[in-house]
Amino acid sequence: MKAKNIFSMMVLAGVVLAMGSCKEDFLDRPPLHQYTAETYYASDDAVIKATEPLYNKAWSYYNNNAIIGMGSLRANDAMNPYQNAEFALFQTTGLTEDVAHAWSSMYTVVTFANALLNNIPQYCYPEVSESVKNQALGEAYLMRGVAYFYMLRSWGPVILYEDNDEVARNPIRPLNTEESVLQFVIRDFERAAELLPETGKDNHPSLYAAKAFLAKALLAQSGWNKTSRDEQTLRRVVSLCDEVINSGKYSLLDDYENLFRPQYNDNEETILAMRWADPLVGSWGDVNALVPTLTFSEVTDVSAWGNNLQVSVDMLDYYNEEPADSFRLRGTFFSQGRYYSYIRSEDGGYTYTKKWMQNKKGVVGTTADCDGHLKSQASPLNTYIMRYADVFLIKAEALLGNQEQTDDAEALAAFNALRLRAKLPARTNPITFADIIRERRIEFCMEYCNWYDFVTWYRWKPQYMLNFFNNTQHRAFQIQENDIIRNVDNTFSYTGFPVGTWYFSTWDYDVTGDGQNDEIRYWNDGLRDTNGKIVTINGVPQDIAHGYKFNLDSLIRTKIPDGAVTVTLTESNIFMPYPESDVLQNDYFHKDPVAYDFND
Repeated sequence: MKAKNIFSMMVLAGVVLAMGSCKEDFLDRPPLHQYTAETYYASDDAVIKATEPLYNKAWSYYNNNAIIGMGSLRANDAMNPYQNAEFALFQTTGLTEDVAHAWSSMYTVVTFANALLNNIPQYCYPEVSESVKNQALGEAYLMRGVAYFYMLRSWGPVILYEDNDEVARNPIRPLNTEESVLQFVIRDFERAAELLPETGKDNHPSLYAAKAFLAKALLAQSGWNKTSRDEQTLRRVVSLCDEVINSGKYSLLDDYENLFRPQYNDNEETILAMRWADPLVGSWGDVNALVPTLTFSEVTDVSAWGNNLQVSVDMLDYYNEEPADSFRLRGTFFSQGRYYSYIRSEDGGYTYTKKWMQNKKGVVGTTADCDGHLKSQASPLNTYIMRYADVFLIKAEALLGNQEQTDDAEALAAFNALRLRAKLPARTNPITFADIIRERRIEFCMEYCNWYDFVTWYRWKPQYMLNFFNNTQHRAFQIQENDIIRNVDNTFSYTGFPVGTWYFSTWDYDVTGDGQNDEIRYWNDGLRDTNGKIVTINGVPQDIAHGYKFNLDSLIRTKIPDGAVTVTLTESNIFMPYPESDVLQNDYFHKDPVAYDFND
């Protein structure tokens, strides 16, 4: 068999292994060894089924833990000092296992897509319709573009390739420049938009999904390594967003919480998602294995070890700025006193009673809450790659463009679409870049995407973002149970301590004047005792109402103890290291990246 066919068989093996998510009639086909590239593409059904690993199995190593650290913990959405902490603390190296897993997974997507782009034109039987061939090719371009878009914002320069056979013959290849990777991504999205149908069937993407991604990639390109964003590109971004919005194909789900319940998979807000196999019939690699990492034992009846995935100080400050934003909060983190009728439903629901805030997104409850479709390390929940909500913020950001602020009616309407869904009053005063950052962080917190937007902004506004990372965000802080109190106005009082120390925010004071030190802790709103009560010194309560002021982050950083971890972001650690095995085997990783040859 030719090398081309051997490589095709490798890809087709992945296709059949992923068929836990497919219909029974396809599972009844003859065994794998009877298929070759020349015999597989015999029907419309077979061609469409060949695309399905692009939405599950190809992503499995990335989705199994790496996605949390890369997309959310690096953005400081949340903190877990015991799992994926190297991402939050920017301590990843070329030996970090999840770095290698993510790299491998994204190149698996590329390889699957390349195989489809090669095989479909060559090997489809005459019975396969032209529309189905175009759809499958469009999906391959779309998903290859998505994989490279993730890689660009994770590593910067990466290796571009379109021919699997050529790479198999000559795997030692140079890195390509960031500008080339972004151009490649945009070209793939443009091709996908030309080939995909106007209406996607059976939850496969439509041309509007490609246009939404094209808008996001063009928004990145408009300012990538530039001092100002290109106005012509921004106008194209707005036009693409309007096409998606006016298509009538999508709408915002009324209840934000329902976005993260398996009963609402493939909802009208989904533009693109990793669509995992049913846990009851799927096998390892084609099921969503994140459930134990995101969940703690009290809310489920399957294995769970996500007890320490906790809210970040950043997010607490955001929620305190606007306590009315409770719908998005309760869909993202558990907080004291919140009741969920659909979690532990057989017990009458679940009320979170801890003085803490643990992760809520991705928590699907018990087996009964999932209508029986839940197993240990197998969640029925899809993983969003893009929601319709993203399109509104892309449009608002493009309309803001290079301005300090804008009160443009369309920009405000796009920005307010998400606020109104969150049951918040519409914004009437001008919006700024800081507002865009804040809105994205709240809307997409713990959806494994905020860091990628941070990198895009960093490539446009490096000094602004470095200041944001190092002086606005509160990184490397740990919050323990009993360290958060919900106040009557629905704000939160909290304390914390740097990772690597134990309750460093405890100091001793002689409060009573008897010459003995009393244990007092600094909180965001005052000095509190070990029971969480505001203390009084010389008859004055030590709280904000009585003039108490300090910045917890700044205070602790001026008194950093031995062992405390501090995080400083620079040009050297914004992008992740390449897997060491690749660096050792490919000397090009030690050389400057080169422009890609777009020979077509």
